Amino acid sequence: MNELLFEKLDNAYEEMVVMRRYLHMHPELSFQEHETAKYIYNFYADLGIDVQTGVGGNGVVARIKGGRPGKTVALRADFDALPIHDEKDVPYRSTVPNVMHACGHDGHTATLLQLAKAINELREDLAGEYVFIHQHAEEYAPGGAISMIEDGCLDGVDVIFGTHLWSLFPSKTIEYLSGPIMAAADRFEIVIQGAGGHGASPHQTKDAIAIGAQLVMNLQQIVSRRIDPIESAVLSIGSFVADNAFNVIADSAKLGGTVRTFKPEIRQMMEQEMRRIVEGTALSHNCEIQFEYFRGYPAVVNHEAETTFLKEVAETVPGVDAVVETEPQMGGEDFAYYLEKVPGTFFFTGAQPETPYPHHHPKFDIDEKAMLIAAKTLGAAALEYQNKA
Repeated sequence: MNELLFEKLDNAYEEMVVMRRYLHMHPELSFQEHETAKYIYNFYADLGIDVQTGVGGNGVVARIKGGRPGKTVALRADFDALPIHDEKDVPYRSTVPNVMHACGHDGHTATLLQLAKAINELREDLAGEYVFIHQHAEEYAPGGAISMIEDGCLDGVDVIFGTHLWSLFPSKTIEYLSGPIMAAADRFEIVIQGAGGHGASPHQTKDAIAIGAQLVMNLQQIVSRRIDPIESAVLSIGSFVADNAFNVIADSAKLGGTVRTFKPEIRQMMEQEMRRIVEGTALSHNCEIQFEYFRGYPAVVNHEAETTFLKEVAETVPGVDAVVETEPQMGGEDFAYYLEKVPGTFFFTGAQPETPYPHHHPKFDIDEKAMLIAAKTLGAAALEYQNKA
């Protein structure tokens, strides 16, 4: 049966590329993906596949029942874009200013749609049920996974598989890892309220920029001096805003950044240590500092049995040159929430183009042939899982 599926996917590749490029040209931001959701819904509806829209917001879920009883396998793809201006010189460049698919979600969507079409054509000869989860708002916490789960997208599901097309991994490779594979992704904001004044009279002020600079340096000490070096943690300041004239000492400043961890206890320690440093800095400078810590997605933790199963399946997929045990990535993914509810695994499909750029870069692109590898791997895993004891 896998051979028939692979043949159908090979025949669908050109349409897969057309779909991906259409989506790339018409991106929509997280929680605003109304037209994309309609596009996905109409695709399933036109094929006569049971499909539900408005799942947990803009989510879309389709279900295909095989001709024989069996397990229920879920496959997931996300479809939101990012607030980045597309700088690529290609015919399928984004038509929406300052919005682009800079992470591969357009490719994820085209992959899953064409895989669903192929499975639907084979359904009478298949066992079990196949659930296609098209998730909105992966890029921005709280994300779309939580609300879709609450709305029943995992009802009756025995296992879930997902993949991410990865521009910095070689094409024709599948990269897997049991246990934590992507980090918990948190966000924080720090607002310093000092006392501004003339640049010639610093003694009469509470310099918000100087206080902020001290905070930046002290916060960097947490990972290097408070966290066990065997553990993993990242603290990055991404924004420091204090806009003033050249001869004015800043009255206030705002800092923002992210924290990435794998273990819950390290995550908790990072927040506690940051709060302690902020409070101590406010006390030493006799000023007010507001600190807000926003919990984002938990770490993506793959289940061992399902990861081993996926590895073995991937090794049989035509076109895959290497199946590699990867290193954990510090990026975040709300696929984590699915794995907290049902067994499954999340893996990377190498999609390195001729000139690779990292994810979230304005010139990001993928090797589109990776979509075919992803579709075959997900499809083979879905079908073969019916035979898993």
